[in-house]
Amino acid sequence: MTDKTPAQLADDAYEALRALNHATIGWNRGHEDWQFPGDAYSVVGNLSQTAMVLPQALEQIEALVKHLESGENLRSDRNTLDTDLAATYEGLAEAKAAAQTLFEALNRAHSGLSPIAYKD
Repeated sequence: MTDKTPAQLADDAYEALRALNHATIGWNRGHEDWQFPGDAYSVVGNLSQTAMVLPQALEQIEALVKHLESGENLRSDRNTLDTDLAATYEGLAEAKAAAQTLFEALNRAHSGLSPIAYKD
């Protein structure tokens, strides 16, 4: 599918969202593709899809770390591996839950935008 590493793909996602922030900053600057409710609908829908797939990516990150842990292939530069792993797993679990909440909220916003149209 791609020759890029997972880290490079995550960086691409960050850069795309950063570019989105710049593209949506000035709705009154005459951007032809950022001036109608349908434009917001499309962007929110795509962001919803992004949030929907985040939990899977986080689960796969967790699976890698657990695999490395079970093979006793990990160490901590601080000699606190158990604490560091606990923080990692807790953070990933919270991130998965937050991504699910984000998906649900964006999905509601997307549904809310669905009937909204520009009034001439």
